[in-house]
Amino acid sequence: MIGMLIVALAAVPVAMRFGVDSIASSKPQFGSRGWVIPAAMQFVSIVGWNSLLLIFFAKSTTQLLRALGVIGEESGGMLVSATVLLASGLVFLFLLKGSAGVDRVAKILVAHVFIGMWMLYILMTQRWDDLQAAVPAYASTEPLWNYTTGVEIGIVSLLSWWPYIGAMVRMAPNGRTAALPIMVGMGAPVPILSAIGIAGILVLQVSDPSEWMRTIGGPVYGIIALIFVAAANLGTAVAGVYSSSIGLRHFPALQHLNWPALLLISILPVGVVGLFIPDLFFANFGTFLAFIGLGFAPLCGIQIVDYSLLRRRRVDVRGLFEGGPSSTYAYWGGFNPASIVGMAAGVGTYLYLLNPITYASNSPYEFLTASLPSMVAAGVAFAIVTLVVNKPAGKGGY
Repeated sequence: MIGMLIVALAAVPVAMRFGVDSIASSKPQFGSRGWVIPAAMQFVSIVGWNSLLLIFFAKSTTQLLRALGVIGEESGGMLVSATVLLASGLVFLFLLKGSAGVDRVAKILVAHVFIGMWMLYILMTQRWDDLQAAVPAYASTEPLWNYTTGVEIGIVSLLSWWPYIGAMVRMAPNGRTAALPIMVGMGAPVPILSAIGIAGILVLQVSDPSEWMRTIGGPVYGIIALIFVAAANLGTAVAGVYSSSIGLRHFPALQHLNWPALLLISILPVGVVGLFIPDLFFANFGTFLAFIGLGFAPLCGIQIVDYSLLRRRRVDVRGLFEGGPSSTYAYWGGFNPASIVGMAAGVGTYLYLLNPITYASNSPYEFLTASLPSMVAAGVAFAIVTLVVNKPAGKGGY
């Protein structure tokens, strides 16, 4: 819920008021050319998440075929890669009609929350003793560090919704309409479903839910659960490819491409990952997730400070679409030095507090997390440079 609130405060107001995506919402802070920084972060983030989702889809499908007796237990290596390619094709077809495809797929996603809660019930009733006795493989001897790291992972997981959120709310009529679905519909199920994943990993010591669902639920329950897990992963990937394709429109070289071409550019890297390195990517996803916090925490801090405090919720809508030296957000050569300094301060703060690869930390990480101080440091540095440099120079439309 903390992570979702941060994302909502950063991107939603501008995206919803002016009907733009997350990248456009960052142009007042990063400049008429500097927006390529959040655009690159968005593309990498969505490709990473979609690769994971479609690999999960492929693994769930493989487990489903095993449960049905279609393939043997030893089968599945090449089938995972082939299924990722099939899923990529399905996502492409779903989105040929734009946002209507997202709307159709979204209607089936609600069911997976209830299926997940049902799986949690089975875990707790059938394997409660194993769950109580389980010890996490990477637990520290310090309970406070463990707790804070759980909060940190939760925050960075939700920060990765920044690329999605603008494309999802840009057609919402008002803030009241968007607020409840964002915080309750998106923020609340994540910890519930995460608890299910944590319980499954603690009991079975396996990180792939497609493997332990069949073990815990039995053949019939496993088949039902696997169907919904596969559908949920495919549906979320649809939202990701849609958001990524919308963002590509900001690049001048891609502005005149038709919608199917943009979809192809967004989905092609996912197909490459799924075809050549699915297991390598799957094994290193924790590192990828930590780097999400490293980038998006400072970005959100900059946006919140700029829009809510420095601009007092006033944005030049023409400047969101204009490039060149006449743009309100041209700054110096299209780049805002305040955002660059802010990002550097935020990333430096994060790296000092937490190593995103080894999870080695420095105090006061155990009290503050790494994402929240990173967000604050970026916002403060951005505000200082804006007040000292940009405003006196008349740059940025303040």
